[in-house]
Amino acid sequence: MNPNENLITKFYTAFANADYKTMNECYHPKIHFIDPAFGLLKEEQVSSMWQMLLLKSKGNLKIEFSNVKADDFTGSANWVATYNFSKTNRNVINKISAEFIFQDGLIIKHTDNFDVWKWSKQAFGIKGLLLGWTGFFQDKVKEQALLSLKKFQQAK
Repeated sequence: MNPNENLITKFYTAFANADYKTMNECYHPKIHFIDPAFGLLKEEQVSSMWQMLLLKSKGNLKIEFSNVKADDFTGSANWVATYNFSKTNRNVINKISAEFIFQDGLIIKHTDNFDVWKWSKQAFGIKGLLLGWTGFFQDKVKEQALLSLKKFQQAK
């Protein structure tokens, strides 16, 4: 494995072990993270998000990763998160495709992509099935995620 493949592996191994501090060590100080649930997060928001998600899971989060690939500048991986969604206590199996950009031996940009409608059907049941594909519903999910993160950061 090359150094950036090792870095991605270190990140997801730490994630699987609920070690947000080691996850954060893999990120450049100017990290940008993007995903459908939170939108764009920067710098301290990113490490706080992972810390919040791991603490909220209370050890009931299973992370599996595969297909780690990287060169000197970009990388990718697939990962699956299995957990109970905190708002509804419904079981979710979320399949995610991640892309990375590296700078100074660290991850400077991390983009996670997943099927929001598929996720919302699992997380919200019939409500997610009927509304999860709409921009309105997705914006509400993002709004709630960002509000949770803001409250978490203020409480730290």
